[in-house]
Amino acid sequence: MGEVALWCSSLCYNGRPQTIFTSGQTRATAMQNGQAWYQLSVEQALDALETSTDGLATSQAEERLSKYGHNELGVKPTSALVRFVRQFHNPLYYILFAAAVVTFFLQQYLDMYVILGVILASAIIGFLQEGKAEAALKDLRKMIMPHTTVIRDGEERTIPSRDLVPGDVVLLESGDRVPADLRLLSVKDLHADESMLTGESTAVEKDTEQVDEPDLPPSDQQCMCFGGTFVTRGTGRGVVTATGQEAEFGKIAGMLKETGRVDPPIVKKVNQFVRWIIVAILSFGAITFGVGLALGYDFGFMFLATVGMIVAVIPEGLPAALISAFAIGARAMGSRNALIRRLPAVETLGSTTVICSDKTGTLTRNEMTVVRVLAGASEYRITGTGYEPHGEFLMNDETVDSVLENKDLFELLRAGYLCNEAELIEEEGHYRIDGDPTEGALVVSAAKAGLEEDLPRLDGIPFSSEHKYMATLHQAEGENIVYVKGAPEKVLEMCHDRLVDGETRPLKKEEISDKVDEMSKEALRTLAMAFKTVSAETKQLQEDDLQGLTFLGIQGMIDPPRDEAIEALRKCDAAGIRSVMITGDYAVTAKAVADQMGIGEKDDQVLTGEELARMSDNELYDVVDTVSVYARVTPEHKVRIVRQLQRRGHIVAITGDGVNDAPALKEADIGVAMGVAGTEVSKDASDMVLSDDNFATIVAAVEEGRHIFNNIWKIILFLLPTNGGQGLIMIAAMALSPLVVVFRDSLPVEPIQILWVNLVMAVACAIPLVWEPKEKGLLEAPPRDPDWSFVNRFFLLRVGLVSLVSSGGALLVFLLYYNGTNDGATGDVLRQAQTAAFTTIILIQLSYLFTARSVERSAFTFSPFSNRMVLLGAGATLGLQLLLVYSEPLFGIAPFRTEPFAPQWWIPIAMVGTTGFLVTEGEKRVRRLRGRTNSGT
Repeated sequence: MGEVALWCSSLCYNGRPQTIFTSGQTRATAMQNGQAWYQLSVEQALDALETSTDGLATSQAEERLSKYGHNELGVKPTSALVRFVRQFHNPLYYILFAAAVVTFFLQQYLDMYVILGVILASAIIGFLQEGKAEAALKDLRKMIMPHTTVIRDGEERTIPSRDLVPGDVVLLESGDRVPADLRLLSVKDLHADESMLTGESTAVEKDTEQVDEPDLPPSDQQCMCFGGTFVTRGTGRGVVTATGQEAEFGKIAGMLKETGRVDPPIVKKVNQFVRWIIVAILSFGAITFGVGLALGYDFGFMFLATVGMIVAVIPEGLPAALISAFAIGARAMGSRNALIRRLPAVETLGSTTVICSDKTGTLTRNEMTVVRVLAGASEYRITGTGYEPHGEFLMNDETVDSVLENKDLFELLRAGYLCNEAELIEEEGHYRIDGDPTEGALVVSAAKAGLEEDLPRLDGIPFSSEHKYMATLHQAEGENIVYVKGAPEKVLEMCHDRLVDGETRPLKKEEISDKVDEMSKEALRTLAMAFKTVSAETKQLQEDDLQGLTFLGIQGMIDPPRDEAIEALRKCDAAGIRSVMITGDYAVTAKAVADQMGIGEKDDQVLTGEELARMSDNELYDVVDTVSVYARVTPEHKVRIVRQLQRRGHIVAITGDGVNDAPALKEADIGVAMGVAGTEVSKDASDMVLSDDNFATIVAAVEEGRHIFNNIWKIILFLLPTNGGQGLIMIAAMALSPLVVVFRDSLPVEPIQILWVNLVMAVACAIPLVWEPKEKGLLEAPPRDPDWSFVNRFFLLRVGLVSLVSSGGALLVFLLYYNGTNDGATGDVLRQAQTAAFTTIILIQLSYLFTARSVERSAFTFSPFSNRMVLLGAGATLGLQLLLVYSEPLFGIAPFRTEPFAPQWWIPIAMVGTTGFLVTEGEKRVRRLRGRTNSGT
């Protein structure tokens, strides 16, 4: 992230405090050694901020507010007008503006309006698709609560959160949104949901203990609370360390603003292609004009001839065709649960070489699931994933038929079910958990066994960070039962025996600890259960009731990988796309999930956020191609990873759902946000939103993106010979003018006719190519080389060949007709010859259209009816051409300066018209015989 202006002198980049200035004095503190706020004790933090647990005095707060400003994001959004004007800064539009200027000088005002309309429509679409950063910033501003409770002058007060300043002491309670970054002073069972900032799905337990380790990500700074996160449980108070732009959310806002817009690869290549066309047009125009003047032609004639050539070679319809391809592709992706927010992104995934994905909810289900249990002396595996209450219990790969008749297993599952605050809810055939996901996993494991027993609860001790367990007291027949669940090491301390085969046996704690370690190596989160019977008179839980417990066992759970994501990763590998996991979870868990899913190699290293923070960009560049798993990362780390991958020449896609992901989503070549679990900030910063939060959808979109690119390539290969052929006609006419008298003051086709050919071929014939069916093997080939260019050897050969055929056929027809082989013709022979040449160009392009449907395959290998839109477009073009040829006798006007030619000329014109198809089929045949099937992609 680029440098952001300091909010106040006590704050600096990465949360490292320096000094606070009061009354013009500078006080040196322990923070001068570069420590971060979480590394300071409560007393050191208060001393550094020159405040106390009684808060600031009102006069101090007012002074600091005037000096440091309000607690709000100071980045102003780009105005709509600026964003709209910026749309026209595109080489693709320069060509269209040139065409509009040319048609203006030719006094073809209707055509000028059409071209300007294309420009305006394209700009409006781009304008509506842009503005991601501004929308994201707007959502970030909403994440600051309007009021907060502080202590000032030793009293509690409610003030607007925008008036908070460093040194204010803030009170927190369950349900509050944290108003600024805080160093916690005291807590009572305080938990915060930081998922929007860190990506962790479970609430984080907070304490006040300083941490000595440097460069920790926010997810590991347990004595800190960050602005914009939520308090889910408990109470606490903290001193404000950073506000506005210098808070963690402020840094994200700054990164969103400073992260430049990355043009998708297809846009870069089209811009490069357009620049090539501009150079070619200007070069040919200058050469043609200069040669003509050198040969003694009139200046006015040469000007008009050169203008005619420029009109001929400008692909006016290309923007409309590309936008249509993107729009139709976006609709196709939408049907596969990928919603496109920025049109060119529909192709970007097809050229992606690296996909960086979050773990939770994308590669995994984000539904904690118990998969392994230890009950008594036996171990069991539980099948089924997610919150669906269906699965089997397996012991030694054999199904356990009567789970509830197994005393050990029954008591373990009942303990997890009753000592619980979560609830499994079914809604229209789908299941969800109301409560903590970890507790929800225990409810589901019990439900899979068919356990529905619900003993009345008499009392309970909620889970807390201090005692690391939860206990409940339940009424049973003639007695009451105490159930306890919690951290295995804590529960073991309370137990003196264990339940094995329905009877109490001696407890070997080392044996249990070994099993816990074994599960932990599989990245399983473990909870231990125990119980004890007490007298029916016991109505409240006491400390003594939690000693001498009987150990029941352990339940190990994990957020399981999606089955479809594993298959999608395999397809990525086959398609030559590298998969990288970037997560806020712990390294052990991340590596275990990566190994299960086949991401990277077994012995690959995991790079943590703490290690990343100590690496320079060059050091990260050296290893970024070999690291496949990143853990405990921050927003800055994600952006750095993306940039170094791009520096390596990769086309990078990245997924994300939290606010912390927004800068990286904007920095990547394509940002993919989660539609279900994603925040509005991440969606607004993305190019594409997955409506099902499924990694497999990304792979489906990759296939769709490659298909879209293939169709765009077909469109370009179809359109450019239209322009190239007409340009060659103009040049040939001037070159032949010493020999052909008519070319000294006339052209084979009129400029208005040229413009019509360009537009009708783009709209009626090129656009239908976007409906071409998918070709086989799209996910079996590697991604295109990022350095690939539209202007390659194959392009020059195909476009040059068809351009020669088009120009040669039109010139042949014109000369034969004009020079006397037009028996039966009456009227203006010149206009008739021009009309015949005009019609020949249309028919050659129409015949070429039917073989252009595949770049390499012969048109005889696929059905002409597999794309009915092409048939419709070709029929409409032919029908319109007939109307133009016979417009004067039919309607009494000839807006395109046509005149009907002799009827018998339709036969030779049709014969010449087939050359576009025949010559291209011949070229394909030669390439196949030579074994050169690479079409340049």
